[in-house]
Amino acid sequence: MTAARALSAVAAGPVRRTRRTLADGREILYFDEPGTPPRTASDDRELGERSRAGELRLDALTGDWVTIAGHRSDRTFLPPADACPLCPTGRGTVPSEVPEADYDVVVFENRFPSFASGTSDVPDVPDPIGVPDPAPAGPAGRGASLHALRPARGRCEVVAFTSDHEGSISALPPSRVRTVVEAWADRTAELSARPDVEHVFCFENRGVQIGVTLHHPHGQIYAYPYVPARAEAVLRQARRHHAATGRTLGEDLLEAERAAGVRMVLEGRHWSAYVPFAARWPVEVHLVPHRDVPDLAALDGEERDELAVLYPELLGRLDRYYPAPGGEHVVMPYIAAWHQAPVHSPREVSRLHLQVFSVLRTPDRLKYLAGSESAAGAWVNDVSPEAIAHRLREVAT
Repeated sequence: MTAARALSAVAAGPVRRTRRTLADGREILYFDEPGTPPRTASDDRELGERSRAGELRLDALTGDWVTIAGHRSDRTFLPPADACPLCPTGRGTVPSEVPEADYDVVVFENRFPSFASGTSDVPDVPDPIGVPDPAPAGPAGRGASLHALRPARGRCEVVAFTSDHEGSISALPPSRVRTVVEAWADRTAELSARPDVEHVFCFENRGVQIGVTLHHPHGQIYAYPYVPARAEAVLRQARRHHAATGRTLGEDLLEAERAAGVRMVLEGRHWSAYVPFAARWPVEVHLVPHRDVPDLAALDGEERDELAVLYPELLGRLDRYYPAPGGEHVVMPYIAAWHQAPVHSPREVSRLHLQVFSVLRTPDRLKYLAGSESAAGAWVNDVSPEAIAHRLREVAT
């Protein structure tokens, strides 16, 4: 399907949002296209008390916050298809997290969250989360700020892209991907308005090589109570660039890649994709809007329409990236991460972008983050960004 034909297939009607409650009090939201029946099913499971919030601990060596969430070690791990918690209730042998018999796109609070708004064993503190002041002089104060502790407030949500257990977001019609985009934008806006949230992160982990614990096509949304390290580093670079040039870093990066040409992958009216000049992963590509947009909620209708076409096209190219014997292709494991502007930091210098990358460096070999990457934080990539871009252009439909 050409981009023009696919754009004409994007649903023009409004998406209906229905908010319901699961048996343990967690919220579930249905995002449905026009013509779908009302969502009225109730959750009759006996789930017991919902998970409590964990804790945040400061790494005094780096200034990074680390979440301690021991309850997540018991989360569901690769169940058989007939016990999938993301399939609609009635399709499997056990009630799922989705009480309805079918759905278009559904979002619900994670049963095993890294961040939660519930009670915590860690006391609340009046000051905002940040790196504490140095400990006062004297033996009594030496450890106080070196063991900084906060409740892991925030929220974690699961986004099921389709009720089809065997599906993938790349195989969905543009109208359904558009509904997924609406769900991301809705959740970004609502979560950003929460007083305990500093950063909203929408992402998809796909493939057992990445570490997924459920096969059903889904993503997640983390609403962090702090700005994560990578987002903080990107914001710092964006501020420096803006102070020096008066322009946004995202705008100039896209301009530079268009001028160079060799790392461009695809270009639309509102979006372009390119392999970054200093790609860290053996397969990596960024999809960026042409307009300075801080987050998914700020996208206009035409930008959302085109995204619903180009995003699955880009993911489809990943599945055609590595050939396999018999004319087939290797299904690519990947992480697709939406980098948005932090909620309260200066948003005018930040620009939304999607980063998609894979740990698969050959059809049958993974890139392991060993000593240099994991311990020193110094990245080595065995594949040139220009070669990645060439292959992603080569496998276009």
